[in-house]
Amino acid sequence: MSLKEAYRQKAEAELELAHARLVEFKAKAKNFTADTRLNYAKHVDELEHGIAAAKARLKDLGDAGEDAWDKLKDGVENALATLRLAVHNTAEKFKD
Repeated sequence: MSLKEAYRQKAEAELELAHARLVEFKAKAKNFTADTRLNYAKHVDELEHGIAAAKARLKDLGDAGEDAWDKLKDGVENALATLRLAVHNTAEKFKD
């Protein structure tokens, strides 16, 4: 397995975990009142946007040749870092 493929698989696994947390947060929000759900909607939207951005970067990485993928890796790392922060912020909000 190439280094690119191993990195892609690791990034996909992190993306899947973030998506699972999103599903969890949405399920929890269903039990809230409408006003409370609106409060949490911003955080859920931010998480959804982070997942979409990370998926797009990961697709770019997958489409890149072996020589170019290393240059795209920083973009994937930035997208995943933003996604990690969104998951953390959403989890903190749902604790309240």
